[in-house]
Amino acid sequence: MAIRDIRLFGDPVLRTVCEPIGTIDDGVRALVSDLCDSVAFDGRAGLASTQIGYQQRAFSLHIDGKISYVLNPEIVDLAGEPVATGEGCLSVPDLWFDVMRYPTATVRGIDLDGREIVISGSGLLAQALQHECDHLDGKLYISRLDRATRGEAMRQIRTSSWF
Repeated sequence: MAIRDIRLFGDPVLRTVCEPIGTIDDGVRALVSDLCDSVAFDGRAGLASTQIGYQQRAFSLHIDGKISYVLNPEIVDLAGEPVATGEGCLSVPDLWFDVMRYPTATVRGIDLDGREIVISGSGLLAQALQHECDHLDGKLYISRLDRATRGEAMRQIRTSSWF
C-alpha cells in the first residue's frame, strides 16, 4: 500500500496502549501492507503500528532478509537471563543504548486469515519481538534504561536535529 512516515519521540501515539484487532477487514489488511512496506529497508528490524500512527495491535519484522507480521502479538515466553543488548529505535533516531533483554523470546498472535502464528527465536529476533511488543504496550526502549542513562538519552534527544 504505502511507505509511512515514522512517528518520533514526543508523538503521543507512541505512548498508546494498542487495542487488539477484532475483525480482520480491509483496514487491517491496509495496516499490514503499510507495516510491511515501511519496514522493508536496510537497518529496520521491526516496526510497530504506533510508529506509523495506528493504534491497533500489530507489528512487522525484517529479520535475515525476510519480512513478516503478527496481529495481536503477545509475549508467551522469555527465556534465559537478561543481558545488556545494544538497541536503537526508529522513533528515537541516532540514539543507541544497552537495554536488558532476554536472549530468547516467543510471541503468539494471528495472521490475516485468523490463524495462530507463533514466532520464537534468539538474538536479533528475540530482541525485536520484545521491542515491538513494548511499543504496542505504549513503551519506548528508553523507558527501560536506568535513571542516569535515561537522563543522558533525554539530553541527546533534546539536542537532536529531529526533536
